[in-house]
Amino acid sequence: MRYAVLGTGMVGRTVAARLNSLGHDVVMGTRDPEATADRDEFAAWRAGERGAAGVGLAGFAEATLHGETLVNATAGKASVAILTKAGAAHLHGRILIDVANPLDYSHGFPPTLQPVNDDSLGERIQRTFPGLRVVKTLNTMNCRIMVDPARVPGEHTVFLSGEDPEAKAEVRALLHAFGWPEASVLDLGGIETARGAEMLLPVWLRLMGALGHTDFNFHVQGARRGSTGLVPGADA
Repeated sequence: MRYAVLGTGMVGRTVAARLNSLGHDVVMGTRDPEATADRDEFAAWRAGERGAAGVGLAGFAEATLHGETLVNATAGKASVAILTKAGAAHLHGRILIDVANPLDYSHGFPPTLQPVNDDSLGERIQRTFPGLRVVKTLNTMNCRIMVDPARVPGEHTVFLSGEDPEAKAEVRALLHAFGWPEASVLDLGGIETARGAEMLLPVWLRLMGALGHTDFNFHVQGARRGSTGLVPGADA
């Protein structure tokens, strides 16, 4: 399958190399392909990461035209603008795997989220590009764990949010190829449930500070038992 990974930061590079190592045809999208290729960090990744050498590099619009399935690994606050540059007509009917988070560093570290509570980045992308089939997933963990869940011992959970059942089924199959077992994939429902997944980021950041590393993830125990209908903190 042809993939376009939009964004050439650590997350985008990690996902692109893994996709390429699985035999997919992968192109990364960036604002300025020549400038990106000349960056020491990018050149070192291409030379040293398994699967990286075969990954292509193009502008956002060209990469989007190449990809049957897209991965949004851009900075969350810029995602809608970047997808707009890629061209709405190029997005229609494609699956977008949204692994980004709308982190706002305007007040320093740790960042806040914008949007938050009554909206999410996943919803904003879906609303802006209604022909795009957005699936939110993998945004609640470090990028190395996204593509290699065995880095964290034991059971842990990856979430799915989206409106299109066929798109979610395709993304679920990709998660299995990355190494996620069926029991670890938890479908939260429609794209509005991306709000909850994105709002795990403040907790994740504080766990990172407390633990001193990023090789951890969330595990939802009893996820297959169904809901009790009770809301935590509400009167029963």
